[in-house]
Amino acid sequence: MNPDEFRKAGYRVIDWIADYRAGVEARPVMAKSAPGDIKAMLPASPPQQPESFDTILGDLDRVVLPGITTWQHPRFFGYFPSNALLSSVLGDYVSTGLGVIGLAWQSSPALTEVEEVVTDWMRQMLGLSEAWSGVINDTASTSTLVALLCARERASEFSLAKGGLQDQDRPLIVYTSAHSHSSVEKAAVLAGFGKANVRIVPHEGSHAMRPESLENMVKDDILNGRRPCVVVATTGTTTSTALDPIERLAQVAKANNLWLHVDAAMAGSAMILPECRWMWHGVEGADSVIVNAHKWLGAVFDCTIYFVRDPEHLVRVMSTNPSYLQTAADGRVNNYRDWGLPLGRRFRALKLWFLIREQGVEGLQARLRRDIDNAKWLVREIANTPCWKVLAPVPLQTLCVRHEPPGLEGEALDKHTLEWAARLNQSGQAYVTPALLDGRWMVRVSIGAELTERQHVEQLWSLMTRAVEAGL
Repeated sequence: MNPDEFRKAGYRVIDWIADYRAGVEARPVMAKSAPGDIKAMLPASPPQQPESFDTILGDLDRVVLPGITTWQHPRFFGYFPSNALLSSVLGDYVSTGLGVIGLAWQSSPALTEVEEVVTDWMRQMLGLSEAWSGVINDTASTSTLVALLCARERASEFSLAKGGLQDQDRPLIVYTSAHSHSSVEKAAVLAGFGKANVRIVPHEGSHAMRPESLENMVKDDILNGRRPCVVVATTGTTTSTALDPIERLAQVAKANNLWLHVDAAMAGSAMILPECRWMWHGVEGADSVIVNAHKWLGAVFDCTIYFVRDPEHLVRVMSTNPSYLQTAADGRVNNYRDWGLPLGRRFRALKLWFLIREQGVEGLQARLRRDIDNAKWLVREIANTPCWKVLAPVPLQTLCVRHEPPGLEGEALDKHTLEWAARLNQSGQAYVTPALLDGRWMVRVSIGAELTERQHVEQLWSLMTRAVEAGL
């Protein structure tokens, strides 16, 4: 494909995406495909001869769209908001079109310096002090792994330069709560801690970690010859957006020389609202923080900001310096290959740069405030309706909901919950996510798609009540 052919095809792709977005509300929210349906429409062997772009574009409609669960739909209330605002889509498109790779500052100076600027914009937007430096990773899972690797090396006096964890005389311990993201345990395993050395700290009725329990567990591990290493706290847990008490956890961490990592993947976006910053009060006492700009904020996936207070420590753990990447600029610039796992980096900063400039801070703030207000409206509706309950505090935009008919409990109640949620999802009119909370099934309603207005939340509430009535 030459540039002229690319121009013609590109116009058609942009039109196709624009048409898809313009008509997204008319589409079913959940894909209707059964397992294997998509594969059955695709040839088992690659084409031996070139195919026309008409054929490729036609297969987007014929093959791909029927298998899409529509995350950008205004009645998508599942998982978490994963907005892809069109300005960010264009930034991602430019990044891909440029085709540059950030191996070092010199391999693409703009890639590094735009990232420096936009991560510092984000620092300011979130109300973090100048003590923090940011870097863009792919996901929170990767960033949590980086945090645990850094914590491991600090606690082991940089064992990576010696015999690694195999030289350690005492096991290193990770502390987190039962409501932390599943990636925490995975990162602990990949970083060499082992599942047996992950401590689950008890939580309050609000599902927030108990600092006094953490303190007692740390003391017990020290007495029994183990070495406490890192605490992973959460601002906005996955299931219920519970808020761990960061300030008190930071005090325990500081007293015991523990690394404190704060996972604010989804809820971190809310910190662009000054009225929400109480939710991570004490965050300045943390060592690292993650915020997923590709969730509620609106950047195209994947775009996680990993903030660290000591970039020199990060570089000491992550740096690599093969001869073919050494340049005269080293020592005067950031080489982001030394700030994370991959050697090569995409120009992810462009999609965040486009987004912030096109929306402005005030535009982003207005959308988040709208979503929080819509969640409050739904809380009030549910509270005023018999047999419906909101099961956890709603500090942001996620509700944990259950319909509890008189006399129905235990496994029978679980069955009722899963059935009405399935009826709602299979209707294609809205999408919610069932999840376990305190051992029982409930339904998460996560409000925050770009196109979701009050009318869509009202429609969801009507659909929820109808889904319940259909099974009674």
